[in-house]
Amino acid sequence: MSAEALGVRTSALGDSIGEAVGDAALSAWSCRAPSLAPDRGAVAYVSDRDGVPRVWIRQLRRGGRARPVATGPEPVAEVSWSPSGERLAVLLTPGGGEHTQVWTVRPDGGDLRPLAAPEGGSAWFVRWTGRGDLLLAAEVAASGTAEALLVDAATGGRETVARGPLLHPEAVSRDHARVLLRRGPRGVRRMYVRELTPEATGPGGERPLLADLPGSTDYGVLSPGGETAYLLSDAGRDRAALLAVAGDGRPVVLAERPDAELDMFALTADGRRVVLVWNAAGRSELEVLDTPEALETPDRAGNPVRRPLPPPPGEVVTSIRVSRDDRAAVLTVEGPAQPPHVVLCDLDTGRYRRVAGAGRIAGAVDAELVRFPARDGLELSGWLYRPPGAVGPAPYAVFLHGGPEDQERPTFNPLYQSLLAAGIGVLAPNVRGSAGFGRAFREADDHALRFRAIDDVADCAAFLVRAGLADAARLACLGWSYGGYLTLAALVTYPGLFRAGVDVCGMADFATFYERTEPWIAAAAVSEYGHPEADRDLLHALSPLHAFDRLATPLLVVHGARDTNVPVYEAEQVVRAARARGVPCEVLLFEDEGHQIRRRANRVTFVRRVTDWLDRHLTGVFPR
Repeated sequence: MSAEALGVRTSALGDSIGEAVGDAALSAWSCRAPSLAPDRGAVAYVSDRDGVPRVWIRQLRRGGRARPVATGPEPVAEVSWSPSGERLAVLLTPGGGEHTQVWTVRPDGGDLRPLAAPEGGSAWFVRWTGRGDLLLAAEVAASGTAEALLVDAATGGRETVARGPLLHPEAVSRDHARVLLRRGPRGVRRMYVRELTPEATGPGGERPLLADLPGSTDYGVLSPGGETAYLLSDAGRDRAALLAVAGDGRPVVLAERPDAELDMFALTADGRRVVLVWNAAGRSELEVLDTPEALETPDRAGNPVRRPLPPPPGEVVTSIRVSRDDRAAVLTVEGPAQPPHVVLCDLDTGRYRRVAGAGRIAGAVDAELVRFPARDGLELSGWLYRPPGAVGPAPYAVFLHGGPEDQERPTFNPLYQSLLAAGIGVLAPNVRGSAGFGRAFREADDHALRFRAIDDVADCAAFLVRAGLADAARLACLGWSYGGYLTLAALVTYPGLFRAGVDVCGMADFATFYERTEPWIAAAAVSEYGHPEADRDLLHALSPLHAFDRLATPLLVVHGARDTNVPVYEAEQVVRAARARGVPCEVLLFEDEGHQIRRRANRVTFVRRVTDWLDRHLTGVFPR
């Protein structure tokens, strides 16, 4: 459906958020997904500094300048430097949508060509194998069947090493004798080692890891020789930890914390070091673990020895890769007042050095961690952004993240800073179902328990009012993806609680979502939401579209026309149903975006439109 068919009306924000902080947040550009050259002389990364995310390279010698790499007009999502240094692997998002393609290019921009670009499907790369320019990658067809591939970036030659539904290759041994595979839907993923020798082909060549333990294993790598699998897993425990599984199949816990979850890790090329990134109540903490010492000479308590690194120069680390010589790590770091930027960490000294990206935005508001109980006593938490200079209860927006097993963390969000510049505070909560707080909390909204997550939204509003922060008559609710769904569900479950709502790429009806989303997304969602046939009645009851006779809140609907995750049909249904009820409903449709907003100009339009909408409804004079 076109913007005209949806009835889009434009409205200028004008000078209402012309404060310097709001303008600086809107104009900020990011640097993400860094990858070091093998000799550590340069770093490649993805940046939108000229408006569209694409590959940039910066020489790391003193005074080295950044330059873009020509990869065509399509937005770039990720880049990785080959071990030979002669090629880059690049993940493109044609048209800004959700289908991705793997291309390769020389660092000077020459010889750009596709490696994996299935018609109607998606492809992505995992990692270089360490043998020449061979890349471990994957393709998923339009039908949902995935293939794990070994692709030669120099010649384009390819070999399929595994296939099946809900398949994600994780790693391959350097001799290509075995591959580590992840299979299964969200929340219950399992790891398998598949032998690639000729005599081990067929079903008998694959063995499960941690097979009898409840939980999920979401990430893993193999030691260079392939003898040991290092796994990020909450299998058999509540909080994600680092486990090692060797040939005997017995898991060894290498790193675990009762107060934090392992967020990500990186294994050095020689397999002797692991860099750990912990999620401690939302903020990142780093450690280095030396694997031979961990396995052979533990401390007196029998635990592997870990060495903490100094706090990173930003609240949250969102990506990490280690150098080929194992002495440095390159990170993406950000915070509420710091756009995503690239940092180099010396693993021996713990010193950090910014190598790409902008600095802190002067005057931007930092986040404050708050905790409060849900009505059933479960502890919820969130990040509070207080409007500068507010005296007494202020207008507030409750922003709900996607997933649902994502997590709100103190990262850079220009929308928050723009709302704050307009005098509107923000509470970004982690309702039940969010990641980062253990498996029990993540599973606390599965299936019929989702009704309790909807109640959590109302409990967030109650906390703001009870704490004297918010004016009960000037509350808004907004969210993205699953957060958009939860926004719609809260608006119809608690009519009159919120004065305005914003639904960004949200689901309105589980039946139509399952019918129209990507087949692999539908299959992966069953463990979280329920089965479209077996749980039809439950999903109908959970779908806000079927309760729109209770909708009374003015609504702004935002969507990307190229969204194949939550197709734009969900937005069309919301608009029709709201307008049929006579509820004010405006639309912002991006023809060149999918489930995310990748282009900076579109992001500015989005932030201004949402801020304008909430400013009019929360700070203007409207009848209750």
